Amino acid sequence: MTPERINELARFYRSSLLDDCAKFWFPRSLDHEHGGYLHCLDRDGSVLDTDKSVWAQGRMAWMLATLYNTVERRTEWLEAAKLGLDFLDKHCFDTDGRMFFHVTRDGKPIRKRRYTYSESFAAIAHAAYAKATGNAQSATRAHELFDAFVDWNFTPGKMPPKFTDTRPMMGMGPRMIAIVTAQELRANLGEDVKLTRWIDCCIGEIERWFVKPDLQCVMEAVAPDGSIVDHFDGRTLNPGHAIEGAWFILHEGKHRKNPHLIKLGCQMLDWMWARGWDRECGGIFYFRDVFNKPVQEYWHDMKFWWPHDETIIATLLAYQLTGDSKYAEWHQLVHDWSFKHFADPQHGEWYGYLHRDGHVSVPLKGNLWKSFFHHPRSLWYCARLCEEMKPK
Repeated sequence: MTPERINELARFYRSSLLDDCAKFWFPRSLDHEHGGYLHCLDRDGSVLDTDKSVWAQGRMAWMLATLYNTVERRTEWLEAAKLGLDFLDKHCFDTDGRMFFHVTRDGKPIRKRRYTYSESFAAIAHAAYAKATGNAQSATRAHELFDAFVDWNFTPGKMPPKFTDTRPMMGMGPRMIAIVTAQELRANLGEDVKLTRWIDCCIGEIERWFVKPDLQCVMEAVAPDGSIVDHFDGRTLNPGHAIEGAWFILHEGKHRKNPHLIKLGCQMLDWMWARGWDRECGGIFYFRDVFNKPVQEYWHDMKFWWPHDETIIATLLAYQLTGDSKYAEWHQLVHDWSFKHFADPQHGEWYGYLHRDGHVSVPLKGNLWKSFFHHPRSLWYCARLCEEMKPK
């Protein structure tokens, strides 16, 4: 990758973040009447639904506070982050201390899920806000929420199982989220033995149980002993999710200057690129089967926004850490395909869901899953990588 290309990408990612993505979401998403964010938005930014995802409240507050901490100290970003945090603290906790997943505009609970990802996103939001303001209460709250997340997810018997004892399985997802949540707390609140221990534990479990060198793939779910469950649910791969996990591990390898972690992250990226990249139409498939059998989910060949954002990060980070030209080539492939098909030049931001050939499936820009998170995080992270790679 030439210095000119790196400079071009640095400008592009920063401009896309500040002049396109952020401008689409703010200030229109701010709910000054009830607090938090309205994020279920149509193509033009009009509100499709006033319900609120608790994930989105935490993720958007984190992203806003992170922009304040690392890009520009804009008062409106910090005030907007507080709007989300206040809504979370006031409305999104059940009486047992756990968080809801889906609430009404004014914070009445609609749905509570068995897992605790809401807690992880609230934790990183509090950590970033504590970094921005020096607020000790937010720092403490971030650690409390992280502790609640790992306790619920990893204490045997605490979380109700998704499947019966007839065919038990465990997922890679909680381990990935534990890693990145710990990394965010460390970045904003400082080194901590507890956080290092959880990162080590979860990377070790991913490598031991989910990474399959013999099959050259990363499993999404496995039996408790790490073996493959040869049924639809057990065979299903999610390439974008595994690639996201790969860059979390690459990020850790970079932080520690650890060649083993960098090699592991690159292996995961290599194998899941080979599994996930659509050689006919371009883009990343949503689901694949480990043995190349038919997948049961009918949306298996659709192109969702977030796997492409995660692959844009992973390929650029792998190139920075290795200098291997194939990662620069892959980065350009996924970058060019994504911005050609997901981007909306008329109204800004990215569509969330495309058909296999890249045609828009549904024109919305936000729902209970898509908000101001994956796409701005990708733009923010890649802009920073490019700045680091600029010739000194």
